Amino acid sequence: MQEGLLIKAYGGFFYAQEGDRTWELKARGRLRRSDRSPIVGDRVLFTPSEQGTGTLESILTRRNVLLRPRVANVDQLLVVVPLTQPAPDLQLADRILICSKLERIPAVICFNKLDLASHGDVEAMLSLYGEAGYQVFATSALRGAGLEALRQVIAGKVSVMAGPSGAGKSTIINALDSRLAQETGEISDRIKRGRHTTRHAELLPVAGGFITDTPGFSNLELPKLDRVELSDYFPEIKSLAGGCRFMNCLHHNEPDCAVKEGLDHGLIGISRYQNYLTFLSELLVKERTYS
Repeated sequence: MQEGLLIKAYGGFFYAQEGDRTWELKARGRLRRSDRSPIVGDRVLFTPSEQGTGTLESILTRRNVLLRPRVANVDQLLVVVPLTQPAPDLQLADRILICSKLERIPAVICFNKLDLASHGDVEAMLSLYGEAGYQVFATSALRGAGLEALRQVIAGKVSVMAGPSGAGKSTIINALDSRLAQETGEISDRIKRGRHTTRHAELLPVAGGFITDTPGFSNLELPKLDRVELSDYFPEIKSLAGGCRFMNCLHHNEPDCAVKEGLDHGLIGISRYQNYLTFLSELLVKERTYS
């Protein structure tokens, strides 16, 4: 048997890469019938046969699993946020960041379409998330700006790109390596959002690592969290929460709240705090629904 990296699963077939060769595999019946089916990013053992085909025998232990998109053994999540066309959906970005932290997967934020945005808007976004504790940078996939920094970020790692349709994820991959020729889509004039162009997850070789462009989405449900734990998923809020009067402070209506004081002094971005309150409300509704 040989070991390989599962780079694509499509139409009942699994594609594993070993060195510079890719094998088309069919899974053993027991794997297809089990609850732990193979997914992209898995390290697998397979028995090769003639003409580049073989049988997928087993799945090696996973370090992590990102549920949406469903990819295993992820080194980092690359959150792609359009600066404009469509307008940046920061609430969706914050939802993705929460899911990333929950899965203990480091997140990097790429603000794309630098060429279409004003300098002030670019600086505001970089400052908002950079001061919150995230690694951030801006790119223009069409003009090539920021791509070298992106190559350094993804070099030698398995990276998953996540973000809304129209953010330019496929265009970024094409700019990194034109041989990959990912399909791209125009922005819809009617709904002002991008059209989905990626239909399945696939690991693509870029800069000595792998990157996957995944289907875009416009919403993402929060994972199950305790209301008091929510602030732990906002680094800038967590850093101030220790100064609150109450240990279980929700940073909403409580008195002597260090987080609200930090908000008043510009230590927390207004949109980030508003998203925190939106998510807090969602969690409270869920608690009442399922209690």
